[in-house]
Amino acid sequence: MSRPAGLSGDPVEFAAMTEISIIAHLADTAFARRLPDGLTTAQFAVLNHLLRLETQQTIGELARALQVSQPTMSSTVRRLEEKGLVSLEPDADDRRIRRVAVSQAGAATRKKAVQALDASKEELKVLSQKEWTQLLPLLNKLRVALDSAR
Repeated sequence: MSRPAGLSGDPVEFAAMTEISIIAHLADTAFARRLPDGLTTAQFAVLNHLLRLETQQTIGELARALQVSQPTMSSTVRRLEEKGLVSLEPDADDRRIRRVAVSQAGAATRKKAVQALDASKEELKVLSQKEWTQLLPLLNKLRVALDSAR
């Protein structure tokens, strides 16, 4: 039986954010089961972030963007580097700074992970393509607002 998020009388914004939180947890768990070759969701998040923004970032910048501690991000990047999925490149302006760059193998691994989502398409058919298309701009608007406010 499906129950609404929150309690009767909760503000609609709180109920919506609770739904999003639950969906995020369920989606992360389902996605983690489909990730290739021992890749973790944290490692995927780094690859996806850098490729999505078409950039290289320092470990500190990545830690801030993904809202984790710098030691946690250092560990994640080290594991990605050991797998050959990223490299640490000297900054063009300051050679003391190293930036995380996604390798060709990292880009291919991200692509493989996204393709693995095809296995879950049946679970996601609860919404039509039209509904997914309508939902995406609203989620994007909310993400941008929350990202700007942090």
